This record gives sequence, C-alpha cells and structure tokens, in this order.
Amino acid sequence: MTERLRIAVEGVVQGVGFRPFVFGLAERLGVSGFVTNRTGDVVIEAEAERPTLERFLLELRTNAPSAARVDKVVATPAEVVGDQAFRIADSDVETVGAAAIAPDVATCADCVAEILDATARRHHYAFTSCAACGPRLTIVTSAPYDRARTTMAGFAMCEACRAEYEDPSDRRFHAQPIACPACGPALSAPIATVAETIRSGGIVAIKGLGGYHLACDATNETAVAELRARKHRDAKPFAVMVIDVDAAGELGELDAVGRALLASPAAPIVLAPKRASRLAPSVAPGVGDVGVMLAYTPLHHLLVRALPNLPLVMTSGNLSDEPIAFRDDDACDRLGPIADTLLTHNRPIHMRCEDSVVRVIEGAPLILRRARGYAPAPERFPLQMATPTLALGGHLKAAFAYGTGDIAFVSPHFGDLDELSAYEAFVAGIEHFGRLHRVTPKQVVCDLHPDYATTRFAETLGLPTIHVQHHHAHFASAFADARLHGPALGVIFDGAGYGGDGTIWGGEILVGDPASVWRAAHLQTVPQPGGDRAAIEPWRMAVAHLAAAGEAYADIHPDADKVAALLPRATRTSSAGRLFDAVAVLAGIVMGSQYEGQAAMMLEALARGAEPEPAYPFELAGDELVVAPMIRAIVRDARKHVAPARIARRFHTTLVEMIGNACAQLARGEGLRDVVLSGGVFQNAILATEVPAKLRALGLVPHVHRRMPPNDGGLAFGQLAVAAAREGVG
Repeated sequence: MTERLRIAVEGVVQGVGFRPFVFGLAERLGVSGFVTNRTGDVVIEAEAERPTLERFLLELRTNAPSAARVDKVVATPAEVVGDQAFRIADSDVETVGAAAIAPDVATCADCVAEILDATARRHHYAFTSCAACGPRLTIVTSAPYDRARTTMAGFAMCEACRAEYEDPSDRRFHAQPIACPACGPALSAPIATVAETIRSGGIVAIKGLGGYHLACDATNETAVAELRARKHRDAKPFAVMVIDVDAAGELGELDAVGRALLASPAAPIVLAPKRASRLAPSVAPGVGDVGVMLAYTPLHHLLVRALPNLPLVMTSGNLSDEPIAFRDDDACDRLGPIADTLLTHNRPIHMRCEDSVVRVIEGAPLILRRARGYAPAPERFPLQMATPTLALGGHLKAAFAYGTGDIAFVSPHFGDLDELSAYEAFVAGIEHFGRLHRVTPKQVVCDLHPDYATTRFAETLGLPTIHVQHHHAHFASAFADARLHGPALGVIFDGAGYGGDGTIWGGEILVGDPASVWRAAHLQTVPQPGGDRAAIEPWRMAVAHLAAAGEAYADIHPDADKVAALLPRATRTSSAGRLFDAVAVLAGIVMGSQYEGQAAMMLEALARGAEPEPAYPFELAGDELVVAPMIRAIVRDARKHVAPARIARRFHTTLVEMIGNACAQLARGEGLRDVVLSGGVFQNAILATEVPAKLRALGLVPHVHRRMPPNDGGLAFGQLAVAAAREGVG
C-alpha cells in the first residue's frame, strides 16, 4: 500500500548538493513527492510503498554527499496525494526558525578533472564548481541558500549553464555558484603572469574563497624573508600549499588520518612534524611542525600546476595581526605595499573566512583554528537552550556563537581583538550571523574579565548578561564537545584567564559540570611581573619562578633585579603558559617571544626530538601543584650544561605525571572517572597524547576536544553550554 511521509532533515544540508542528492535517490527508488529548503532544514514529502520508504530513509542517513552532515531525520505520516514524479520545489523563505549555512567546500575531483580537460567547456576556468563543491558561507548574503541570496546573483547564467542547472541528471543540478567563462566571474590577470612573478622570487596577493592570501616560493629563502619583513611577521610559521597529498608528505610526516584530512572537503591546513626538505628555513623557524594544505579552489589548482613541484607559502593577506583582507579596495590599500602583484577577480566575498588549522592527536583530528571548511556548521549540545543566546568568547583567537534549542552556530576564527580593525570585523560578523542564521538573541554571555573587548561589547547590547569565568568556559566547551552528562574533572591549562579572586588563572583542575564548577587544584602561584609584558618577555617569568624556588636570578637578564623588585606587588598567576615561558628561558632556548605561545612551541619542538626522560621532582601540597622542586632541578641541569632538549623532555614528563597524580587523587575523593582536557596548552602534541594515556593507565576516562578548538576559539561554545545548563537548573 502506498504511504506518504513528511521528512525533516537537520544538519549541514543546505549548499552541499543535498536536494539534488534527494532527487536522484527518489528517482532511483521510484519515490514521488518533493524536496525543498526551509529555514534551518530540508523538508521532503516522499510517497511510495513502505519498504521503499524505509530504504529511502536509510539512504538519507547513510549516503548523503560528502560535504553534508545529517544530524537528525524526523519522519511523520502525511496524507497520500498521488504525486506521479519527484521534484525540487522552490525554497520556503517565510519559515520562522534558525537557519544552517554550509561551510565552503574544496573543489571536488570531478571539477578538477574538468578544469584540466582541454576539451571541456570549463578548461582552465578558475571558478568551476558543482553541487558538491565550491563557495558557500563566504558568498551567501541571507538564508536559505539560493543563488538570488548569494554574491553570484549578479552573474546571469548563460543558456548552457542554465541547462545544466535544470537537468536532474547533471551534477550541477541546482548548484547555486554555477558559472562558466561565458557568464561567470573572471580573473584580473592571467595565472601564467602571476606564476612567473612567484618563480622569479616575487610576492603575490591572491584573492581566494574567504579573503586574500600572500604567496611566494616556499623554497626561496630571500623571498620568504622579504615577505616576513613586509608583513611584519618576524617568526610565526607560514602555511605551505602543495599540489597533492604525496607532495605534502615530502614536507611533513603524515599518517593516514592526516592525509585524509588534507584531501577532505574541508581541506584544512594540517600541522605535521617537519621532514628535511627544500623548504626555506624562514617558513617555520624554531618549531617542530610545518602547516601543509592542498590546493582547494580551481584558481589554486591552476596556480600550483603552473609552478610544478614548487611548494608555495600561502599565508593570510594582512599586516601583522590585522584581519584578513577580503574586499578589493581594502586589499589594494593594505596589501599593495606588501605584494609585487595582486591577482583578484570580480566575484564579491561577502564574509571573510581564514583557513582552518588541524593536527592529528591519537588518531583523530584536533582542530586548532576552526574556520573555512568547518564553520559555521551547526554543532549540537547535550542540553537545550530555551532562550536564544549570543556568546562572545574571549579576547584572543576570537570566535562568537549563537545558540538556540540544542544547536550552536559557532563563527569562524576572527583572530585577536587588540586591533580596532579586528574588533570592527568581529562586531560586523556578529550582526551578519544573526541575520544569516535568523537568531535574535535574548541574552548574551561573555567572559568575566572586565577589560576584554568582548565584555565591553556585551555591555552595549542592553541584554541580560551572563559572565562566565574563563576556565569554566573552557571546561564547559570540552564537556559539551564530548557530549557528557554527569560531573567530571577538568584539567584546564592555558596562558591566562581572569580568576575573579585577584589572581590570573591558567593551570587549573576544576570539578563540576557546565552549570557550576569549583577549583579543586591549581599550579603553584607566582608573581607575574609586568602583567601582559611577561608573555612576550618570558625572562620575567623565569625571574619569578627562580625567586619562588629560592634560586638566584640576577644572571638571567640585565634587568632581573629591577623586575625582582616588582614581585611583591605583582599580580600572582597559576598560568601553565607562563610556566612554559619560564622553563624555556631556564633551558637556554629563548629570552623573548615574537608571538603568543612561541616559547612553548619551541620547547615542545625540542622535547619531541628527545628520548623519554624521568620526571623532575614536584609536590602536591593541598590544592597546589608545587613546581618549585622542578625549577630547582632544572637550574641544576642547566648549570651542568644538560642539553636543552633533555630538559624540555623532562619538563613535559613532569607535567604529565603531575596532572595524572592530581587527577587520580581527586577522582578517588569525588567518585569521578571522566576528565576533560582543555586550554591552549593542550594544543601541545606531547601533552595531548601523553596526558590521556596516563589518565587511562590510572583507570580514568580522558576527553580531548574534537569539534571545537581547545584554545580560546572554543570559549563561546563553552559559554553557551554554561548558559544552557544554568537555564536548565534555574
């Protein structure tokens, strides 16, 4: 007997070729009815015999396009109407509700083959895409996702493209960014000209999906050093783009997971241990990893093929810490003095979006920067938010999030908010995302720190405001990321967060859940002389830790005595990040930092190249993890001229042992087994691997971030979890 179902599909199901997939599935199975985009989901009415409908539902869940993500399928009976065919209906733009927008998707294999086919209509066309790939977030102006609501609206389809768009058997059926050389966007210059500039040692600004890149020959030390000088980026590593996975493997050690990530629709930058290669030393100085990515747009594919066997530096098109340039006039003004040539095009970018960064930990991705390819895909909570909420995150690695029901829409990475232009971009992004996702917040969540730009912005909104302590938000982010339900321990190690007790936190072990936590233990507190200056002058923290350990400090720096005089009045900190800084100085690795986390990254790089070492001594005294015995032992090793790599390795081992011992004691006392790990320090590959292994050996269950970054880029997700949890218990 014929039946009819009304099916609502939620997840990443708009802008990823989902409606054409449904159409093809229905045609193949003999299902009649229709599919349409609705604000927030896709709705299908399917009519067939019961066994056929069951097969249809199964394949909806299991065989969706690679860029899609089906979170929920809800089928309810509907009245049989006797449809004779299946069709794609116009989108329902009037439906009220939150809207999900797909991330940008890397060029698929079919489109790459077409670009390289000399007989194809789109041979060497830099804007080739289909229903399975191409721009999404960066071109959409409003929801739901249809061509009229994208920056492609100004390009009228030619007859050939229109025929493909309307042909159910074509892979461009209802592909919104469809274009060809006859009717679509065009480049401002030939790719061959740009390639010659790079080959001859020049620097090029290239307009990509979510903004401009600055590119040069990654094997040319003179060119890379010149790019650093012009960009005012002295040491922070550059990413490198290559033609394929094998070429990436020549630069970094990639396992099967890393190789799959590179070739995935998200196509992120993947951090991999550096191999000896032809890369210029200035590409990633002083660190153990290289960030590699594959060409992910048609333009990139054409460029890397015009420069065969040549890896390219491909870094954000900005100056120092400014936001990435994405408008052509702004790019000309800001990047003109940096680049020898600009390669632009006439398809507007509506929303800037940087490249995502991922590393592989314990055989699974750990997202370090969530942007292109991942954001703003909706993420689900184990909680419900009855009140639509805006979470503003922190001040560094800024990302905001909207939450409604059990869904969070987390923005792409916006960078640090010290620059006015970065703050203005962040605020503009908040307004755009609110319209795009059709969420009108009724409350706002922000950090407890009164001087964060996000906290001050929250005060301008006139909404009920929830202030969440920085490390509580980290805890809640990891808790919700793991979809836990009961109380847990949380090891939150990072650089700094306002503690609310007059100290700067950063090496915390918390107990609780998103609704509330208590501080069960923390790293030994020491003064942080000079406040934030200590993060870029790590020798200051060396003075503080030496003084706390009863060791001489005068030889550390010419101004050590002056800084020591500040110690009695300085704010105290338990920061793990500042402990890394101090140890890097004591080991003779670094005296100053040119970017946040540089000393820690250099310490990690040395440790990864050394054999395992026994832990230094430490103490667990009440609620304090005392590091003074370790500091004294490091001083002894340094005086004996022990290799810095051995000191670095023993330091990492000490942290692993310290965390394991403290968690074991607390778990026994609290009757808990789950331990969430969060904070920027857990970007460190050694700690992110060895701490979970240690906890498992102790009978505990560790949880590392998988959907959100462990750094401050995941704070907004955690803030939403806190708001939802408190609402649930209120």
